[in-house]
Amino acid sequence: MAGKVRAERVGATRERILSAAERLFAEHGVSAVSNRQVSEAAGQGNNAAVGYHFGTKADLVRAIARRHAEPVDRMRERMLAGIGDSADVRDWVACLVRPVTEHLAAQGTPTWCARFIAQVVTDPSLRAIIAEETQGSLRKVMAGFHRCLPELPAGVRAERGDMAWHLITHVCAERERALAKGASTPRPSWNDTATGLIDALVGLWLAPVSGDP
Repeated sequence: MAGKVRAERVGATRERILSAAERLFAEHGVSAVSNRQVSEAAGQGNNAAVGYHFGTKADLVRAIARRHAEPVDRMRERMLAGIGDSADVRDWVACLVRPVTEHLAAQGTPTWCARFIAQVVTDPSLRAIIAEETQGSLRKVMAGFHRCLPELPAGVRAERGDMAWHLITHVCAERERALAKGASTPRPSWNDTATGLIDALVGLWLAPVSGDP
């Protein structure tokens, strides 16, 4: 019983640290926030709590990314099962977008996930963590684009995949920021935001290729 109580206490402490770090990183950037600040924001009297529970700052960033990547990946797998071998580019774009926006909608307001990711992907020393933690079902989505658009050169396909990811990341981060401030947003809901993103990204994927890719 004592072991179970201790495990629950440790789990609760880890969750408080993750939540505090996500908020601070989202609002100020990863490099501007110290482990001491995270520990204090999480209500930990021991300033070494972050290192004790997570190790390095990169390990902490990875734990936050994984916290969100896993439910998004599960939603994406369900969508992939539903579309099968669809030849409609829009279906594959929806598999990129809707798991992200549905996850954000489920978090309530305010959230910090999208802004946290936007901060991390602009940090050269940490951006690889997001790529590693979000690969999972994304490989299947990219394979779907390859089947739908076999004439698209591999380099262009990779380039447009990067463009799509950045657009999703930053549109979601801007909406999240506006909601946190109580400001107006271009679309009334996360569902409608997803629709707008899908419309734009279908155009991106189907755009002609100019020059020598």
